[in-house]
Amino acid sequence: MKDRVRETVFDLLGTDVRGATAIDLFAGTGAIGFEALSRGATRGVFAERHFPTVACLRRSAVELGVEKCVEIIPGNVLLWPKRFPSLPDDAPWLTFVSPPWEMFQTHFREINQLLESVANTAPAGSRLIVEAEIGPTANHLPDQLTQRSTESPWDARPLPPAILYQKSL
Repeated sequence: MKDRVRETVFDLLGTDVRGATAIDLFAGTGAIGFEALSRGATRGVFAERHFPTVACLRRSAVELGVEKCVEIIPGNVLLWPKRFPSLPDDAPWLTFVSPPWEMFQTHFREINQLLESVANTAPAGSRLIVEAEIGPTANHLPDQLTQRSTESPWDARPLPPAILYQKSL
């Protein structure tokens, strides 16, 4: 996630970060999850399939002194709909989804299944944030992910070349 997009994310989230569980899917360096922890999230869950990057995430958690409140889940998050991991549910989730943009072309169905699984498992009051490349594919995110009456429509914020989607669950 680019710095400008990350700044916009936290402007939108405001104080909702405090006390939340930050879930950084497609974590990469973990910048968004570590930023959430620095802004008051009580836990960070990082999912990354590239094992050398997983090792880097572990080192970063130690260097930042947050290893006790960080869980790193190695593996392919696109498989989560088939076997969703046990995640803390005692606080709202802030789930950040920022896959490599070409995945919206090559794995769009799986990304939507992942979004639905997260939304249906997340505690009430959670938020879902998706970063995609501006383009027609990203405009086809499922309108309704849950049966909750509190689910909001997607709020789209163009930040060329990215577009940021968010919704409350």
